[in-house]
Amino acid sequence: MDLAPPYRAGGFLLIHYGTPVISGGNTVLVPVKTTSVGDFEVQARKASDGSLLWTLKSDYLLPASSWTPSWNIGLDIKGRLFAPAAGGRLLIRDGVDSASGTVQTLAFYGNAAFEADSANYRDKLRINTPLTLDGQGTAFFGFTAKAGAPGGLRGGIVRLAADGQALWKSAAELSGDAAMFQTAMNAAPALSLDEKTLYIAVNSDPAISSMQTGYLLALDAATLALKAKQRLINPATDLPARLSDSATASPTVGPDGDVFYGVLENTRTDHNGRGWLLHFNADLSQLKTPGSFGWDDTPSIVPAGAVPSYAGASSYLLLVKYNNYYGIGSGDGQNKMAVLDPQAGQADPINPAVTVMKEVLTIVGPTADATTPGGVREWCVNTAVIDVKGQSALVNNEDGVLYRWDFVSNRFSESVKLNAGIGQAYTPTVAGPDGLVYSINGAQLHAVGR
Repeated sequence: MDLAPPYRAGGFLLIHYGTPVISGGNTVLVPVKTTSVGDFEVQARKASDGSLLWTLKSDYLLPASSWTPSWNIGLDIKGRLFAPAAGGRLLIRDGVDSASGTVQTLAFYGNAAFEADSANYRDKLRINTPLTLDGQGTAFFGFTAKAGAPGGLRGGIVRLAADGQALWKSAAELSGDAAMFQTAMNAAPALSLDEKTLYIAVNSDPAISSMQTGYLLALDAATLALKAKQRLINPATDLPARLSDSATASPTVGPDGDVFYGVLENTRTDHNGRGWLLHFNADLSQLKTPGSFGWDDTPSIVPAGAVPSYAGASSYLLLVKYNNYYGIGSGDGQNKMAVLDPQAGQADPINPAVTVMKEVLTIVGPTADATTPGGVREWCVNTAVIDVKGQSALVNNEDGVLYRWDFVSNRFSESVKLNAGIGQAYTPTVAGPDGLVYSINGAQLHAVGR
């Protein structure tokens, strides 16, 4: 994933990596960082043996952030690859299962405008979210814009249709709040089940205040017109929550249309740095019971039938990271994974005055952490693979091991050693059509299977 990993003192690797995407022909498309400053490319590899099929280089430039943001690619139903390029543009390559294919570049504000002032656009515009593709090949993504960006552009959201027609709206305009600077860093837009509503998070400028705040917005997916908005708050204090540029939490739409989004608390010590998983109905008019962990996490949907011991009323559950960071507030280093019931409540384990989603299953990490007395290594997964038939999840740990968490026995029934373990930012885990599981650990992409 990275030919020049930015290791920090102590061997930590605080960088977010983009998620591989996999075609119907089982070609694995891998976003790769090639130098210390970026210089990205897509490597297309055959899942059968990992051999390189083709490479596509991008001139993409990273937006500023304290942790290196992710460079994410997308794939539409026609088998076209979408990859971010410099100046807020997209590279689009067709025929991803073939060694050769046509590549075009599209700027949402017009290719002619880019060519007329390319240096300015390259400097001032940066795509800062993953790409979300709908069933028609329409791409949605967020971008950030420096002061004085050409064309009057301000950070916000883009809708780029398959025919090249584009719309954009600024975060400030949509939220009605001039302090909103961009679509939240690393937060993928989310589509409703009928693809008519687009959910995005917007936040304020970190250059003005590290206490970034923001909104969750529901937009008309065809026009980007505002349908609804909610100020994102800390449910323990009713104060504006923090939406940090270091996070990778993305809005998630449940099977019933409910929307989930993770935020940080105002002061890290008041909830042990865990944040909260906020929970809304589809039109954002109702704030429902939150989850007790939201920091840098995107929940995975677990059909209720995959957890045999569950006897509640919900048709689905949520799998989330449930770390309890040692030394932050009352954090004891007992870092867990959890399956939560979004429709039932219990007292929060950190702040009992707050009602949170009920824990259905939890499991503590298996490997002691020598740096935290009595603690265990953190779970380093942003979102995880759910094996519905196998009634289990595949989860990645900072001990360098990929585990199968068996929901039937509530134990780790399988484990695969990837490396010796490293402190790192959280990464997604995905599965291919042949059952191979792709896990990022230690700046490498591992293909794990029988």
